[in-house]
Amino acid sequence: MFPGARADRDGADYVVLGAPLDVSTSFQPGTRFGPDRVRTFSRTFDDFDHLTAAHFTDLGVHDAGDLRAWDDAAEYLDFLEGSLSDVCADGAVPLLLGGEHTVSIAGVRACDPATVVVLDAHLDLRREYDGNPLSHSTVVRHALEVADRAAIVGARTGSEAEWERAGADDVTVVPPEAAGEWEPAVEGPVYLSVDVDAADPAYAPGTGTMEPFGLTPREMHRIVRALAPDCVGFDIVEVNDRDDGQAATLAGKLLRAFVFAHASAAGRAGTGDHGTDA
Repeated sequence: MFPGARADRDGADYVVLGAPLDVSTSFQPGTRFGPDRVRTFSRTFDDFDHLTAAHFTDLGVHDAGDLRAWDDAAEYLDFLEGSLSDVCADGAVPLLLGGEHTVSIAGVRACDPATVVVLDAHLDLRREYDGNPLSHSTVVRHALEVADRAAIVGARTGSEAEWERAGADDVTVVPPEAAGEWEPAVEGPVYLSVDVDAADPAYAPGTGTMEPFGLTPREMHRIVRALAPDCVGFDIVEVNDRDDGQAATLAGKLLRAFVFAHASAAGRAGTGDHGTDA
């Protein structure tokens, strides 16, 4: 169970669901261990958030466990989409724990947002990777089949074709050097996807395709808290087991920051400033 997720499913405002898919990782595998690692390395966090004057245990979070993954990604994404759609139909916000970034396709389809914001080192706008149209490198392109627009924050690498696609009117790229000053003025509803490799690998080495010159945890924290009030869904993905817990710790902290800020804006928490960092 994600620490502090004590609500019953029927009364939950937020539902954590693990999606340990690990079939298209192109360098360092291990995302199948991501959900459990995020839960494990979140055990030391204090229940109280001074920015919102709220306790995590009071915010109606339920952990529904993991939806066991299998090798057929298309079939798995359909099943995952159905589970997440049930969460949305119940009026709760899904909190998806990956797993490789491909699981975000199911999250976007279930939540049907107008805008997708992705914190990521990579553009993920490929049509396919190694012949696979459901690779983790295709996520944003698939998201744009549902959403009207996408913002990719922290992107610093991509193929020539991806950079060309990123120049279209429906895509905004915020490079790492601009992320510290970026004000997320986006049109809602928003789906927020955080690929932990958006962080510089000095902060989160436990991920599949590390890319230097990335975001700081402080920048990611600010952006997550600023966007949370407009979000209908959230995920954090690409944590693996190849570090001492740095990536999983960052992921767990960002998930909690999302919940605190979202709940505060919805009137379920205190009135602290969720647009700043501590």
